[in-house]
Amino acid sequence: MKNKFLIITLLCGSGLCFMLACVNKKKHTAPKQKQIVANIKQLDEVISESITERLSALKDNEGELEDSIHAFSAPAIAAFYGEDKPVSHWSKNGKASPMVDSMLYLIQHAEDVGLLSTQYHSATLTNAWNQISQDANAKKDAALWAKIDVLMTDAFMRMSSDLRFGVAPRDSISLKKDSLFTDTQLVEQLQSALENQNVISQLHSLEPTHVGYLALKEGIQSFKAKYQELHWDTLPLNYTDTVAFRQLVINRLVQSGHLDTTGGRTDTVALKTGVKAFQKEFNIYPDGVAGRRTVMALNRSMHDWVMQAGVNLDRWRKLPDTLPSTYIMVNLPGYTLRVIDSGKIAMESRVIVGTPRTRTPVLNSYMTNFMMYPYWRVPYSIVFKEMLPAIKKDVHYLASKNLEVIDKDGNTVDPLTINWQKLAKGNFPYVLRQMDGLDNSLGIMKFNFRNKYSVYLHDTNNRGLFKNSMRAMSHGCVRVQQWDSLAQYLVKADTTSHKSDSIKVWLAREEKRQVDLPRHIPIYLRYFTAEGQNGNLVFYDDIYGEDKVLRKLMRF
Repeated sequence: MKNKFLIITLLCGSGLCFMLACVNKKKHTAPKQKQIVANIKQLDEVISESITERLSALKDNEGELEDSIHAFSAPAIAAFYGEDKPVSHWSKNGKASPMVDSMLYLIQHAEDVGLLSTQYHSATLTNAWNQISQDANAKKDAALWAKIDVLMTDAFMRMSSDLRFGVAPRDSISLKKDSLFTDTQLVEQLQSALENQNVISQLHSLEPTHVGYLALKEGIQSFKAKYQELHWDTLPLNYTDTVAFRQLVINRLVQSGHLDTTGGRTDTVALKTGVKAFQKEFNIYPDGVAGRRTVMALNRSMHDWVMQAGVNLDRWRKLPDTLPSTYIMVNLPGYTLRVIDSGKIAMESRVIVGTPRTRTPVLNSYMTNFMMYPYWRVPYSIVFKEMLPAIKKDVHYLASKNLEVIDKDGNTVDPLTINWQKLAKGNFPYVLRQMDGLDNSLGIMKFNFRNKYSVYLHDTNNRGLFKNSMRAMSHGCVRVQQWDSLAQYLVKADTTSHKSDSIKVWLAREEKRQVDLPRHIPIYLRYFTAEGQNGNLVFYDDIYGEDKVLRKLMRF
């Protein structure tokens, strides 16, 4: 009896679950996929009905279009077609507007501007357009024309926003005041483009005009021209350096044009030459060895490299339309500082940036002053992680590092009078300060700019590190190789306060001095893993993994 009751209970429970599943099942309306008209004169009227059906389905399906891609803005699409009987905007009387070809071209070449064609209904629109172009019967299919119309409209609106504001979400350092178009602006943009038949120029007008952005676009074009017709094999990541593996590498280098074996040479020297050629092009230390990092780069597709450039175009889109006439740009993955004056590079320097564990932050600020022969107040994070354990072992560590102990009143304290064993993170009433001079970790000069991270630019007492190709080595501040050139540039316009040779005189005298800048110069610390240089793409390591995060957000 108990078993019988249990079975009935289970059956009732299953039935209830089934009923609830049916009730909660998402409604999904599908518009007609085929509506062939007998008379071409009836086509526009039936297209109108089909568009109405699609707009209704768009609403029922919570913004999902029939190719399973969500509309960029369902309200904007509805507003574009209006409340009355909608009409086709991309065709008339069975003839496509020339703007269909233009829009389809932009979609199919979305990579040229660092975008993904799949996000603009590329496959569906290309297939639909091929049907209409090749099949006389398809030209009378009102449902097909309506599909093209609605998807083209959505593609234009999405691409407008992506080119203007970028695909990635707005972040804390985005300098553009706006981050999206209103529905009214989207409608007006599309109406203007179709009425004036200038879809291409309308969309391109939304892009940044910064030199760095344009150089990156140019680099993408040349990169694609070089590699888009080529195909290459994938190399095994788990390998041993055998004759067979070397031959695989040789074949791979030949496929991408980095090695020419027409003369019959496939020896070790030829292999090393080919590997070096690849490494130089993709900014890998050119040791001529096909190690794991080089093999991983060899395995990447052309599309993957282009999308890396695309992520960086997106970063440029977050900058304001107009940058100051003079500013400092530090590219963290590129380990480079540039002073830009009237659109040109006035000076350039190698830099050292934070390690992946102690990252240099991306930020916007302005430079206020620089200090000559500065003290270095050791950040507490370094004190507790690195220095205090060493001091507890040997108090003479302080002298070896040229450090002095300062109390809360600013007085110097003899370290031998302190019981270091009792001090810890929650009990440390001192400041450790490194005395000025060549042994100071900040070197001879420190450049200050306002920020909440307590980072700054500075010289270093370990200048040999600038020779390294991988320079993510600091605790977060930016070390500048050409610190003297930067200082000279910062004061050159202020002839009333400083003579042209003032800094040289002060340095020779080893004067401790703060130089205030009457004109605060904007400084941007940014993260670009690809740049355009001399018409080509230059790639940098994703040292902090920011590309990986951004590509996931952008679905790149």
